[in-house]
Amino acid sequence: MRTSSTLRLALIASTAAIALPSAVIAQAPAAESSDIIVTGLKRQYFGDTPVKEIPQAVQFLEGKLLNDLNITRLDTALELASGISKQNNFGGLWDSFAIRGFAGDENFPSGFLVNGFNGGRGYGGPRDASNVERIEVLKGPNSALFGRGEPGGTVNIVSKKPTFKEGGSFSVAGGKWNTYRVEGDYNLPVSDTVAIRLTGAVENAESFRDTVETRKYVLNPSFLAKLSDKTIFTYELEYVNQEVPFDRGVLAIPTVAANGTISGYTLGVIPNTRFLGNPGDGPIEVEVLGHQAQLQHDLSDDWVVMLGAGYKDTTFEGYSSDPELVLGRQRIDNDGRTLTRQRRYRDYSTTHMVFRGEISGKAETGSIVHNIRVGADWDKFEIDTFQTRYRPVAADQSYSIDIFNPNYNIAAPVPNVVIQDANEVQKAWGIYAQDQIEITEQFKVRFGGRYDHFSQNIDLRLNGTNPNKSYTKFSPMAGLVFEPTSTVSLYASYGKGFRPNSGVGFDGQPFAPEISKSYEVGAKFVTTDGKITSTLSLYKMEKTNVLSTDPVNAGFSKPVGGADSKGVEFDVNAKLPAGFELFLTYAYTDAGWASNVFDPNFGAPILKGDPLVNIPKHQGNILLFNNFSIGNHEAMLGGGVNHVGKRLGETATKFFLPSYTIAKLMGSVTINDQFKLSANVDNLFDKKYYASSYAALWVQPGMPRSFTVRGTFNF
Repeated sequence: MRTSSTLRLALIASTAAIALPSAVIAQAPAAESSDIIVTGLKRQYFGDTPVKEIPQAVQFLEGKLLNDLNITRLDTALELASGISKQNNFGGLWDSFAIRGFAGDENFPSGFLVNGFNGGRGYGGPRDASNVERIEVLKGPNSALFGRGEPGGTVNIVSKKPTFKEGGSFSVAGGKWNTYRVEGDYNLPVSDTVAIRLTGAVENAESFRDTVETRKYVLNPSFLAKLSDKTIFTYELEYVNQEVPFDRGVLAIPTVAANGTISGYTLGVIPNTRFLGNPGDGPIEVEVLGHQAQLQHDLSDDWVVMLGAGYKDTTFEGYSSDPELVLGRQRIDNDGRTLTRQRRYRDYSTTHMVFRGEISGKAETGSIVHNIRVGADWDKFEIDTFQTRYRPVAADQSYSIDIFNPNYNIAAPVPNVVIQDANEVQKAWGIYAQDQIEITEQFKVRFGGRYDHFSQNIDLRLNGTNPNKSYTKFSPMAGLVFEPTSTVSLYASYGKGFRPNSGVGFDGQPFAPEISKSYEVGAKFVTTDGKITSTLSLYKMEKTNVLSTDPVNAGFSKPVGGADSKGVEFDVNAKLPAGFELFLTYAYTDAGWASNVFDPNFGAPILKGDPLVNIPKHQGNILLFNNFSIGNHEAMLGGGVNHVGKRLGETATKFFLPSYTIAKLMGSVTINDQFKLSANVDNLFDKKYYASSYAALWVQPGMPRSFTVRGTFNF
């Protein structure tokens, strides 16, 4: 569904009119309460169990921290979380990440949640952080509550909600490469029972990448009504319009030996600024229009019922010029400078609809307390994809580009061969139940499970076939918590899950889903005043039915692969004496293939034990802030270091991205009660690095040293 030009202009004007980082609204500590701000809202699926009593690792990224670091995108925020690694971002057009080594379906963005609704489904572009109150990273399997998903964990964004305190903020920021951003947040109590809030952002930016410019408009109005002392209704709208050029990044030149095999790769032969696409393609245009509505009613002091509904349309349209990955058609391995390219046109759209309901509360059986949660949900996800391509034969280099002296005025061929034309409808419903049982004050156990019914109906318009499949899955989980002291808890958990595979096999039928199971043990430490929180976790996961090449039918895939991951994670968040604050994370991740298979894209052999793509074994982040005063002015000064280890850059090859360590500085000073000036420098020492890749010819370079200066006015 496309938004009309008139509506788009009206929304843009509204965003600009309020002069759009947002004021941080006071709230109870995330570790102690599930209430969102001061309205008494609770979260479906999550409950109000203190984090110390949850048998899994949980990490919170507060909006204040993101604001202090001038983080404006989800993918940048997730760099702060332990065990999350960047994946192929589809030319900069979506968020893709792996948690504990498992990344999900490479054909779609990662499935993060927004207020418990699946916000990653569809083609919504990179997620903006202007409406983020908090990001929750829930490690381990969560299919027993949320349904299908990866066993590594779940990312949930809690959005800003209306409150009954009038006020807001707006900020203006400027940075390197002509980056300009205006962001705002305004909260208005209309009466004692009704409040509205409007957040939004406008951003225009050039880039360290030659010829690449982006722009986006984000608008999130929300409404809250206390219908009675026991009933709260909320509604949120999401509108996004982004223009982002499709950018596959830079490349590593493969060296082909005399026997035809690749003997090595040369990375860094061109500047990381070099754009290898076609500026004449213009940007990909992405639009999102979504709605969320929730009703909460307190049945008693101990029991509450929550109902919710969501609806979202996304569209994705535009051209791209991509390096050819098949070496039999590619020239770069022959002369080291001529890059053979394809040209594509994509027109994608999705519609997602969901309804859900849950009842939760406490019950006692003698001295034992049961924290019970029972719910159900239904959703429908429709995906419409159309793609055409121009692909040259080996002898045709008319659309190639010289990587050392690019000519951007080459005539662009028309992509007139249809390679994708399909409509897929996924329908699912599920019911779930969970009971956290307080045996004693020190000992708790948790049991839960979810039953899902999932169906796929695919209209393959290219060949006139209509494959369909349905199946049911039960996802159990169990956990226990032991608290030997008031500050320490020990936990263990087990869970199973599943995730649908996209596409069809040789038999024309959709694939069976991936099946996973996970084990985790850990310890949590929380001081009585909540100033220091820490988690140490050890886990092991495995999954089967991973797509690989069909061993019998060449050119087709089959779910016959397996993968596993094991590791250790550690994080600390501490408010220290003398105004210091420490934020530290570390993850060791050993993720690899559990069987001998063939790569589903190119048929290259994969051996058991080979690593998974883009997963570093070592990854860590440390931030240290100091809050102090200059005269009567509050100030903050801080710095941080982020390290990402060596990782595989292309499946079934020996191409690895080198490790990197980058530093940042940030600071702010409050001029008066209303105005704050802040600045930050990222990649302080101008390290040349590579953030992620899909293949040796599709490598995403990291950003060089950059700076941002921002002024924020609170009212």
